[in-house]
Formats: sequence, C-alpha cells, structure tokens
Amino acid sequence: MPEASIDEFIWEGHRLVYETHGEGPRTFVFLHGLLLDATLNRGIGRALAERGHRVVLLDLLGHGRSDHPTHAYDHRMELWAEQTVALLDHLELDQAVIGGVSLGANVALQVAHGAPDRVRGMVLEMPVLERGTMVGAAVFLPIMVSLRYLPWAWAPLRRLARAFPATGHPLDPFVTLMGVHPRELGAVLHGLFVGAVTPPEKSRRNMHIPSLVLGHRRDPLHAVDDATALVRELPDSRFVEANSIIEARTRPARVLDEMDAFLHGVWEPSSVDRSTGS
Repeated sequence: MPEASIDEFIWEGHRLVYETHGEGPRTFVFLHGLLLDATLNRGIGRALAERGHRVVLLDLLGHGRSDHPTHAYDHRMELWAEQTVALLDHLELDQAVIGGVSLGANVALQVAHGAPDRVRGMVLEMPVLERGTMVGAAVFLPIMVSLRYLPWAWAPLRRLARAFPATGHPLDPFVTLMGVHPRELGAVLHGLFVGAVTPPEKSRRNMHIPSLVLGHRRDPLHAVDDATALVRELPDSRFVEANSIIEARTRPARVLDEMDAFLHGVWEPSSVDRSTGS
C-alpha cells in the first residue's frame, strides 16, 4: 500500500489540506470531529484503503493543517459543507460517499441537504442532533468564553502540547489541539453558535441516500437516541451500535467490516444512480 498523498486547494481564498489513502474513482470522504483533524481517521482510512477503497481525509477550515481564520463567521456548518463539495469539484468527482465523526457527520448531512446529487452514500458516526445540542451548548459555551477572553489561561497547555512529538497514535489530534492558539479555537466554537447545527428534520426525512449510522451509549453529547432517531428519519439507512466511543479507533475490526460492506454496496451496479435518475 503506497503512502498517503497530502495535497491542498484554495476555497474562498483559504488553503484547505487533505490526504488521500488508496486509489480509484470510488471515493469515500471521511471528515473529522470538532477541533480535531484528519489524524483522527487516518487509521480507518489506511485500513479501508487496504480493502480497495479510496479514502480522502479533509481538514475543514479552522482545523488541522488547513487555514485558521479568527472570525466566527468563517466557521459555520453550511460553509464546511461547501468546502466538502469544493473538494469533490477539485478532485473532479461527480459523486462520493460522504461521512464523518460527530461534527463531520453533521457536515455530511449538510452536504446531502444542499447538494444531494453529489452524495452516493453517507457514513454518519456519532451525529449530534436535537438531543445532543443542549449538552453541546453546556459543554462548549464556557470553553468558548475562556478561549476568547482568558487566552492566557491556555498558555501552559500550549507549551505542554508542543513538547510532545507526533507519534501516529489516535490521541495525536487531541495533543495537537492543545497547541492551537486560543483565538483560533474560540472562533471555531463561536461559529457553531452562529448557524444551524443540522438540517431540519423535514429535510432529513427527504434524504433518499443510502446511509450507515453508527452510535454508542453512555455519551450524552453523542446521544444514541440521536443516532437511532436519525435512522428512523432517513428513508434508506441502517444503525450499527458501537461498543464504545473509542471502538472504531482502538479495536476497529467490527466497525471496519460494516463500513467496508456498506461502501462496496453503494457502488454496486444495482445501486440507484441519482446523477442519472436510473
């Protein structure tokens, strides 16, 4: 398996970085969680590439190696969705499977809401819908306020984070996160409170796109009730319950089997081609 390629493109004057694992036209764009980056999904990307899939991991604006503007207005769900569609344009792809973890799952839903013909299928891990948004507000609002108005309090964490080199471990993005300037992190969190976090329920019920939804229990932010409710709303979806929040990154075999089967299935000739209507 060749090493991943790292590339970039320009969207609205901003530099966006992505990495590609595997080859071929059947592409799975897998998006990271809030304030994290492509490193979170790199192990899954490599494993799926070994199974014959092309996996593209995009660092959304304000995350990872992409640009980090400090205005909240630049960090909204619909703009992250536009960046994902721009990635498809850059790669000259009519369609791809779009998926993500937490924030990334919500961005995938927003792509399906705004550009359904570009989405062959969705892999939605730990989506945050109406049940989880209240918990998210309670968790992230005080963090946002401290980042914006008490940036000096984060200086020791930044120094500590910079003392640890990257190891390739799934926890790397959390260490990298601590080293980002508080103003940049605060802008991303502020942006979450500017616009809608998820497409409305009516829109979700009209998404006739094959979908694999993964959720787990014992996490109020990523409420399993959100995941199961989403499965009831999406006309062509299936739910898989993970054993824990970390299963897909520490003991991924079962989750990888589910993703692999789903990705192969949506590209079968018998699948509905929404780009032609056949």
